Parts: sequence; C-alpha cells; structure tokens
Amino acid sequence: MDEQLNNYKSAVEALLFVSEKPVLLEQLKEVFPELKPLQIVDLIKQLQEEYVNREAGMVIVEIAGGFQMLSNSHAAAYIREFYKTKTKEKLSKPALESLAIIAYKQPTGRAEVEVIRGVNSDGTIAHLLNKGLIKITGRKEVPGRPFLYGTTKEFLEYFGLKSLEDLPKIEEFNQLGVDVPKIEALQVDEAVAEAETRKVLQEEAATQESSGQSRAMNNVEVE
Repeated sequence: MDEQLNNYKSAVEALLFVSEKPVLLEQLKEVFPELKPLQIVDLIKQLQEEYVNREAGMVIVEIAGGFQMLSNSHAAAYIREFYKTKTKEKLSKPALESLAIIAYKQPTGRAEVEVIRGVNSDGTIAHLLNKGLIKITGRKEVPGRPFLYGTTKEFLEYFGLKSLEDLPKIEEFNQLGVDVPKIEALQVDEAVAEAETRKVLQEEAATQESSGQSRAMNNVEVE
C-alpha cells in the first residue's frame, strides 16, 4: 500500500508541475476517485515538507483555493538571469492604486475610487475588468444604481494569496509592488462618496441626453 501511495504522490507532483494555474482539490478528486480528500491533501503536505527539507528549487503553495508548484524565491535572481528579464509585465501605477482601493474597500464603486485617487478612473477600472482582476459584484442602492466592484480569483493568483484574509496590512502592501494611498485616504467619508456618485450620475445623464439630442438632429436631417 505504501508503494501505491508513493505512486499517487508522484502523480500528484506531476499534475502540479504541468499545471499553469492552481489545481483545485475537486480536480484532484476527479483524477483520483479512489482516494479520500484528506488522503490527497496529506500527499500534498508530504511533498511540501520534502521540498522544504531538501531546500528544493520548487515549492508547493496554497493559492486561491488550490495548490500550485512555483519556483523557490531563493532562485529568483538566477531565473531572471536565465530569461534575461527582471520581472513579468506589471500593472501601471494608476491600475495598481485602483486595484488596491477596491481590494481593501470591496465592494466599492467607481465614484469611491475616484474620490480617493482624485482623478477619473474609467480607463483603469475597464483595464482591470479586462484582465480579470476585478469583477462586478452588484449595484449600489442609490439613484442610478452604479456598479460595485470586487476582486477575483485571478487577483489572488496574481499576488499569490490564499484568500482575501491574507491581504497584508495597508502599510505592508508596497512589499507586493503596489503603491497604495495613505490609510487615511481609504477611510473616505461616505457623504463625500455619495456626493461624488451623484456627480458621476449627473455627468452620465448629461452625456446620454446630449447623445439623444444628436440622434434626434440626425433623424431630422435624414427626413
């Protein structure tokens, strides 16, 4: 039986190695229906301990509800030298700021993000949506019912977090390469945010009205 378990462990190790994303326990249960979930988790823990004990070049970490094999951080400099690149593509500073605000205040709307950042955030939020780092989680119960945003599983994967509970303190967030506003800025007065929301809605309404007038003029010209 020990030999069979070792075979299972080797198979689990191979699956983690070939997967580009965290492998969920549910996925492993489908591959190994004869094993109990606790047995699968135990095999993964054994692999984790083995890697740590021999200071391997790989580690197995729990990320976004699954398990993923990653290169050991101790080898980062050598890997960068091998690929002749310093880092993977990074988000822009505006995108990182908006993402940090959403991560800590979620669910939150565009108006709140703009109040904190002090600039229009349409483009950055659209970019974060396209990259799958944030998602629409609902609508705010105010006139116009603007969208509310929250982070996604891809966000956890991007920053190597097990869950949102693992978000560092705001003061430590820069260690992840993210520039965030001061903590005071994240504690925006709700009245201010509501006022900004009304302003945004008014601007959107004005735009729609202007667009409607333009269409009406075009119809007149055609007629």
